[in-house]
Amino acid sequence: MQFSSRSIGHTPPTLATLVLLSGLSALSMNLYLPSLPFMAVYFDTDYKVMQLSIALYLLVNALMQILIGPIADKAGRRPVLLWGLGLFLLATLGCIYAPNVELFLFFRMSQAVIVVGLVLSRAAVRDMFEQDQAASMIGYVTMGMAVVPMIGPAIGGVLEESFGWKANFWLPFGLAVLALALTYMDFGETSAKSGKTLMQQFREYPELLTSPRFWGYSLSSALSSGAFFAYLGGAPFIGTEVFGLTAAEVGIYFGAPAVGYFFGNFISGRYSVRFGVNRMVLWGCWLNAIGVALSAALFLLGMGTAFSFFGFMTFVGLGNGMSIPNATAGSLSVRPHLAATASGLSGAIMLGGGAALSALAGALLTRETGAMPLLWLMLATSILAIIAISSVIWRERQLGL
Repeated sequence: MQFSSRSIGHTPPTLATLVLLSGLSALSMNLYLPSLPFMAVYFDTDYKVMQLSIALYLLVNALMQILIGPIADKAGRRPVLLWGLGLFLLATLGCIYAPNVELFLFFRMSQAVIVVGLVLSRAAVRDMFEQDQAASMIGYVTMGMAVVPMIGPAIGGVLEESFGWKANFWLPFGLAVLALALTYMDFGETSAKSGKTLMQQFREYPELLTSPRFWGYSLSSALSSGAFFAYLGGAPFIGTEVFGLTAAEVGIYFGAPAVGYFFGNFISGRYSVRFGVNRMVLWGCWLNAIGVALSAALFLLGMGTAFSFFGFMTFVGLGNGMSIPNATAGSLSVRPHLAATASGLSGAIMLGGGAALSALAGALLTRETGAMPLLWLMLATSILAIIAISSVIWRERQLGL
């Protein structure tokens, strides 16, 4: 359908709009990571304090998802998106002009409101499609999103070396202006308002929290992605302090999981309808674990290098690209009438765990330990993800689903 034939703000969003909204959430998470060591110098603080900007962002991100889902089920997807983008613009300006690290961290946490793009783009897909088709469409949406983290750190490293760390916040500010305009013009409402009060919406959480299938899907997604979030917290330190890479080099290497994630999302988009969400999640979790195990084996044999460490992370990305869209579609389909609430809650579980793992990874690593504490942490979460999705498959067989 041509854009010119669409009625502004009254028709379902195009794929391009959904990709931009999801991608902006991803870009805001990792664009500035190559700048962290230099931002620590700028704010005259320790690297571990600056590294908190990742964990705190993920934590607030998780808390906001708990609120965004019920609010969007009550008020609709469109107004929540418009408000969220506006608040993100203000928070980004706060990061740019913060005079000290305390205010920077406050505004960095406030930036987490951009999670509305991720939560509601997925909910909109589930509004428009059934489970397996929704998994396919979420795969395509997040395949486009994968391009952003794939090139984001590399762009961030170049911007850091060319213009300084603030450039890594001006770029998402400009893209958020574009997203706000595009959402206003293209994102028509995809769901009828529930007609319930906000407290009534929150009272429906037990309907999801007492569902074993919802927990199985959500935990498999959270634990599978947990390996990536641990990597997010530890890889910049390993790149700069263990392997002695420059900011630009860290940015280039850092995008390795996103290469795999892109192809994993493509596989999800192509084959989820054919094979079903459960098998796709299981296969993805196994690929995740295999990639980390191979990397750890090389380090234990004394053969680990920057190339092997970052290279095997493509398996982590590939596995996540297969498991996350399908586990998400599964969790949203347990109670279809609570799609936005389920999207927010499953996302909160994923990012709450991600915040803890990111902070833990940063705390465990020193020059003396090398990469092994991070790899052990990633391997443990990968194995637990396999157990989580296996429990869903077992339960569905028991129930004859």
